[in-house]
Amino acid sequence: MEIALNLALYLVPLGLVWAAYHFARNRVSRRNRAILAEAEEAGLTEPASLHPLIDEVRCIGCAACVTACPEHKHHVLGLIDGRAQLTNPTYCIGHGACKAACPVDAITLVFGTAKRGVDIPVVQPTFETNVPGIFIAGELGGMGLIRNAMEQGKQAMESIGRVPGMGGGGTTDVVIVGCGPAGIAASLSAKAAGLRYVTLDQDSLGGTVYNFPRGKLVMTAPVELPIVGRTRFTDTTKEALLAYFEGIVAKADLRINFRERMDAIVPVDGGFVVKTPRAEYRTRAVLLCIGRRGTPRKLGVPGEEGSPKVVYRLMDPEQYKGQHVLVVGGGDSALEAAASIVDQPGTTVTLSYRSEAFGRAKAANRERVRQATETGRLTVMLKSSVKEITPDRVRIEWDGTTRDLPNDAVIVCAGGILPTPFLKEIGIMVETKYGTA
Repeated sequence: MEIALNLALYLVPLGLVWAAYHFARNRVSRRNRAILAEAEEAGLTEPASLHPLIDEVRCIGCAACVTACPEHKHHVLGLIDGRAQLTNPTYCIGHGACKAACPVDAITLVFGTAKRGVDIPVVQPTFETNVPGIFIAGELGGMGLIRNAMEQGKQAMESIGRVPGMGGGGTTDVVIVGCGPAGIAASLSAKAAGLRYVTLDQDSLGGTVYNFPRGKLVMTAPVELPIVGRTRFTDTTKEALLAYFEGIVAKADLRINFRERMDAIVPVDGGFVVKTPRAEYRTRAVLLCIGRRGTPRKLGVPGEEGSPKVVYRLMDPEQYKGQHVLVVGGGDSALEAAASIVDQPGTTVTLSYRSEAFGRAKAANRERVRQATETGRLTVMLKSSVKEITPDRVRIEWDGTTRDLPNDAVIVCAGGILPTPFLKEIGIMVETKYGTA
């Protein structure tokens, strides 16, 4: 009797704890299944960039990755049946904190999926390509997140600093091509290390950031930079970040050649010659910090080529006041452009996208489009394609019918073409990643 009472004394509490644990686990699983089901129903299953691939055999369900994810409020990762899964893929923007937090190494960071391949130049952990002396950092290497691009710019320059002969004088140590986030960080690192560097940019300070729509939120995490130290903000806009970059250039007295396009990289003994319309630079190493969208992807329809009303990025929504505007695309740039232009008085906006859902756009942008559509300020044409552009109209195939719409402006946000021909010309290998590390 006494034994039975003692067993009950211990087993009943253990049973209650076990029941509470399984109740909580099942509740979490139900919630995360619902989030995943909603994403699948909307066709939002393709991560836009770098994302985790979870080994369910190794995963112990500790939820360390869920907690570490900077986007955890959006339920990017969640536990289902005691194993971590990517439950809200389109919110994943490549922080990589989940991999670092996993105690059993069950997470691999990958590009692309089985359905959608991503072209990535082949680089070593040192950021050196298969061509000795040529390095890649930032967006071209697949790192679109600003903070990650800056970190890569710093780390790539640290690797360049270890190349034999660096800092020895007699020639430029490194030519940095591109002055976006990675290029700025690399320039700071080069100066801090005492390297002789030249930074070139065919456009303006900021790279891809400069081409974002006005007011766009572009950075959500601080970063430590050489010479200038840690950034003082976590949430900012395009304008504030560009102003910050300008302050960095002035404070650090960085030497940057704007409006100077790199035309060729020619191997020579002991390094390379980087050719531009202005000069030729003899250098020991080259760091490519250029974007992935050097050449905009075009529609290839009659009337597009040479039309003054067709552009490939939104600069200022106010210029479209009172016009009939067509925006083409289904990513964040397209949705942001459409949602920004509808706020202009007297403007009629149509958003055309070839797929059945905005699977590559963040939920916040999808919500803006949804609200604008419900209020009648925006017309969304999913599973549609532009067939012809004329001076005052556009022809669109939608739902099996062809429609002619009055039109004053077309904004094509269909992404860009990876500069693969240029990379291959200088010998850099490019891989198409289908969910591979």
